[in-house]
Amino acid sequence: MTTITAASGAATTTNTYTAKETISSDFQTFLKLMTTQLQNQDPTSPIDSSDYAAQLAQFSQVEQQVKTNDLLEALSTQLGGSGMSQYADWVGMRALAQTPALFDGTAPVTMAFDVASGADQAVLVVKNASGSEVTRLPVPVDASEVAWNGTDASGNLLGAGVYSFSFESYSNGELLSANAAQVYSGITEVRLGTGGVTLLLDNGQEIAPGDVVALRAANA
Repeated sequence: MTTITAASGAATTTNTYTAKETISSDFQTFLKLMTTQLQNQDPTSPIDSSDYAAQLAQFSQVEQQVKTNDLLEALSTQLGGSGMSQYADWVGMRALAQTPALFDGTAPVTMAFDVASGADQAVLVVKNASGSEVTRLPVPVDASEVAWNGTDASGNLLGAGVYSFSFESYSNGELLSANAAQVYSGITEVRLGTGGVTLLLDNGQEIAPGDVVALRAANA
């Protein structure tokens, strides 16, 4: 039985272009060698076809690895060019943005707000996911940040869920302004879509990185 030895080895180089060129050259050499040996084989001792199959399998594996490297390189380039990679460290942090927030049933929801100039009274208005008002709570007019502990005006604990928040400013009982609150929510994922990079929050909302006013550590 005649054993075939094909040229290979350089195809595993880290340079993708060189690897492609080497694979192509080696494969052509292998085909020429195989054809020559088939034409000149001893009829009484034919070449074992399993030798060819093993060599072809080796070429196929190396070629697939090169293709995989190409795909990984292209993906890395795409993610880097999109700016997605620069937000990877944001995952797990808390973002301050004008959005509803998830109340998990225990941990307070922290939010920021601005009271209208001249206001002598400020009220936090809380609505549930369906948009129904569930409570109104007075807050200090000189505060820039408050934490809602999930209770209504009577001190009863409300159920876990997504809530939206706004602040009303009053002067002598007259409404001056009503503005949506900026709420801290956890960032769970960074996504790349047709419109660009977005951040997925723990409340299920997606926002643009430009909508984030501030960032905090998860335990802050």
